[in-house]
Amino acid sequence: MTKTVLAFDFGTKRIGVAVGDFETRLAHPLTTIAAADNRARFAAIERLISEWRPALLVVGLPAHADGAAHPVGRLARRFAQRLHGRFGARTELVDERLTSHEAEGLLRGAGARGARLKAGLDAVAAQRILETYFASVAGNV
Repeated sequence: MTKTVLAFDFGTKRIGVAVGDFETRLAHPLTTIAAADNRARFAAIERLISEWRPALLVVGLPAHADGAAHPVGRLARRFAQRLHGRFGARTELVDERLTSHEAEGLLRGAGARGARLKAGLDAVAAQRILETYFASVAGNV
């Protein structure tokens, strides 16, 4: 049975979501949750968890390029704790330095501009977070 992983690029306005699995170690952008209030955000996450039944949740932990703590880092940690508490799934944090920058470069390279770039940015950043996680556990799972 394939063990699915959902990854989240947490933001105060949007949450990017990606999906992958331990067997192939491939990650794919899934969706962006743009709900403003926590109830709607967690309802959308609950639907994704019900659909994908992940064995693991991965949350990107923002940091500055030099490794210093990022202001959103505390919120991302709290988000990860809430995911674990609410859904009982194993939850891990992954350094997400530069993932949004990389995601933007990938999307621009694919020809995305304007609204199309903005619409895909968070989910592709979540994909990069999940790829970082898979690379960090290569051979360990």
